[in-house]
Amino acid sequence: MRAVVQRVSRARVRVGGETAGEIGPGLLALVGVGADDGPADAAYIAGKIRDLRVFEDADGKMNRSLGEAGGAVLAVSQFTLYGDCRKGRRPSFDHAAPPDAARRLFEAVVSDLRAAGVPVETGRFQARMAVELVNDGPVTILLDSRRTF
Repeated sequence: MRAVVQRVSRARVRVGGETAGEIGPGLLALVGVGADDGPADAAYIAGKIRDLRVFEDADGKMNRSLGEAGGAVLAVSQFTLYGDCRKGRRPSFDHAAPPDAARRLFEAVVSDLRAAGVPVETGRFQARMAVELVNDGPVTILLDSRRTF
């Protein structure tokens, strides 16, 4: 499982002109599910998102987690994180999970975060979404449950 996590001052996802999810300060998490992923991968990604120390403390250092900063998460499913562009010009998505498995594991990430007390908004699975954000910093972190980066 992969995630691109951005610290934001605000973020919103719209589907068909309607707001599906919106947060103030916190993290926008674009989450992709791989074909070989399972519950342990979802738990790993949720834990990393929850515990990343990317919010500034009183000294201006990135030392505080989401909970310590009082932020929220906007989680957006994004299978394109598994786009493989090593051959040709069109990405291959062979390593992305099929929709049913991806939905189940994406929802597990959201559920794990909520169970930990994190306020979570989401996009709409398999919908064409417009994601708006104000990246704070900018701070952008790449996560991979297989620890390839």
